[in-house]
Parts: sequence; C-alpha cells; structure tokens
Amino acid sequence: MLASVIDGQEAAIALHGGADIIDFEDPREGLLAAAPWEAIEAGLKAISTRRRRVGAALGAPPYEAEGLAKRVRALIAAGVDAVKLAVDAPSLDRLDGTLRALAPEVRLVGVLWADRTPDLDCLARLQGIGFKSVLLDTAEKGGKRLLDYQTPSELEAFCARCRAHGLNSALAGSLEPPDVPRLLLVAPSILGFRRALCAGGKRDGPLDARAVDRIRGLIPRKAEASLNAVGRAPQDIRENARPLTDHGTQLQSGEAECDLIFIRDFHALADLGAYKREHGRPQRVVFNVEASVERAATRADDMRAVFSYDVILDAIRLVTGRGHVNFIETIAEDVAEIVLRDPRVRRVRVRVEKLDVIEGGVGVEIVREAKA
Repeated sequence: MLASVIDGQEAAIALHGGADIIDFEDPREGLLAAAPWEAIEAGLKAISTRRRRVGAALGAPPYEAEGLAKRVRALIAAGVDAVKLAVDAPSLDRLDGTLRALAPEVRLVGVLWADRTPDLDCLARLQGIGFKSVLLDTAEKGGKRLLDYQTPSELEAFCARCRAHGLNSALAGSLEPPDVPRLLLVAPSILGFRRALCAGGKRDGPLDARAVDRIRGLIPRKAEASLNAVGRAPQDIRENARPLTDHGTQLQSGEAECDLIFIRDFHALADLGAYKREHGRPQRVVFNVEASVERAATRADDMRAVFSYDVILDAIRLVTGRGHVNFIETIAEDVAEIVLRDPRVRRVRVRVEKLDVIEGGVGVEIVREAKA
C-alpha cells in the first residue's frame, strides 16, 4: 500500500495506518508536483522511528538533466528511497545517461498515464536503465478512475509485462475502496492512493485516519498472505461466526456462516472453440456463477466485510479477455480458480453456456471447493 502525503502530519497518519510506502507529493500544485522541501524534511523526521520506504515526486515533465540529478541526490541525502517521474521515449532519450547514473543510488519509478495511451513498449528500456517500478496512473483527476480507462484484462497484461521485465507494477488513479479487491485479481506489486485516504474523498483535502485504516484493511500484508481481506485468519472467523449456513442448516463446530454471492445470465464474447473455423470468431457465452463466502466478523456495511460481485464479473472479463481458448471447460476452470483465490470463498459453482451452437445452449457446470 502506497499512501501519497503532503507533509509530516499526513506522513505520521499514513504510517500509523499501516501504509508500506510513504510518497511525498503535493496534489494542490498539479500533476506529479514535488512537495515543498521543508514538508519532506518534516515528514521524514515524523516517521524516522518506524522506518518505511519513502518516495517523492520530481514534478511534471519536461525534466532538465542537471537539475534532475541535483534534486534526486538531495532527496537521497535527506533519506528518500525512491523518486517518481513521468517517462516516455523522448524523455528517456534525453535523460538516459543521467538516469543510468542515478539508478544504483535510488529506486527509480517511472510513471505512465493510463488515460494518455501508455507506451508499454518502453518497459524493456526502463529495465535496462535500472528502474525498479512502473506506476500506471491517471493524468486527469476529474472524477474518472483507472478502471474507467483500462479493462481488467489490460491491467493484468500490464502487471504481467512488468514482471517479465523484472519491474514492480504499481497501479493508481483515483482508486476507491471497491476497486481494491478487483485490482488484487491482476496481481500488482503496489496499489497507490490519495483521494480514497482523504476526508470527504477530496484529493487536496487532509488525510483521514479512518479512511487510511479502511484501505489498509482491504490490502493483504506481505506477512499475512494467509489472512482474509478483513485482516483475520479464516480460523478466527470460524470461531466468531454464528452457527447457521446460507441454507439455514446447522453448522458443525468450527465452521463459519456463509453468504451466497451470485451473478445471473451474464453475457460475454469469447474467442472459443477447438475447430479451426472457430479461431478468431468470438462466440456468445452466458455465465451463471455462485460463490459461497464466509461472513466476516464485522458490520455488513463495511467494505472490508463484503465480497463484491465485481470480483466474479472481473474474473470472467479476465478469462474471456486473454485470447483464444479451445474448450469451454477451461474457461469455467479458470473463472473458478480466480474466484477461489479469495480466502473467504469456500466453494464456487460456475456454469458456462455457448449460445451459437444450437437453438438454445450447450455448456458445462462445475463445482470447485477451496483447498483446506
């Protein structure tokens, strides 16, 4: 979890709330605006007793090589670990030598804009220069979010390409709490936030400790891979749950109460079929999916307690967006596998029908359970 902060007070709130990366930027001054030097110094002092990775924005382009190097080395001397700058082919041409010289001294983070046709072909070059991470963000902050510009399949491809080049993938862009479980499906290294952490959801407003806590609770910590999204181990949930299943039958000791989350008659197109004539000719398919989900030991109006149906919809979009698949059974298996990644999901039923074969439907229905 990356939290974008303006000053020392906000840095302390983000640190206390559990942010893994404290990133200094001043959203009041525009895109990638550098925070005032005194604010960064105060922020570093405020969090010095509990070390976190600290980053800082270098301002909007264009960048001048000598001034860039001077600013970065001053930030390094102050205790900053990572610096963030917008990148494209022309800027990399101009700054190649400077950035290569800085790469051994600081973590370089390249920023690409999801709403400005990001050049993903530059990932290999960023790796060669020595960048450690690439952030896919939105340049316009007028209300649209990252998912308004990039589909789950496109974001999954971005994260996969970053991994292939040895780069951390970071996602940001006016993200909201319901976006978090959806974006976890595409396996980013980092999720970055500003607006969702602020009072009233105003990007230029002050950080709100409750909002920070809400986002932190939605993101698994590295050391807590076995925990669920509420921050409790499955066993803890089972011990605190009430003794009825979603069907009203008595639970065995130690089992958890479950809810049934479902989607009905969701239509999609899939490049599907084993025959050569079917390749490159998307077919209509319809999905019905049910997930049996452990109820969290918290209020149902808390986002951390909810398993969103968007996770199921995005699982379908991811699978149908990956390219040609020979068998409908493969699609069903892949959707089930993605949904079962959430540790709260006990069981999933996936029904997939092809609508272009006969007058009616043909397909498959599978039931898969989480591994103990």
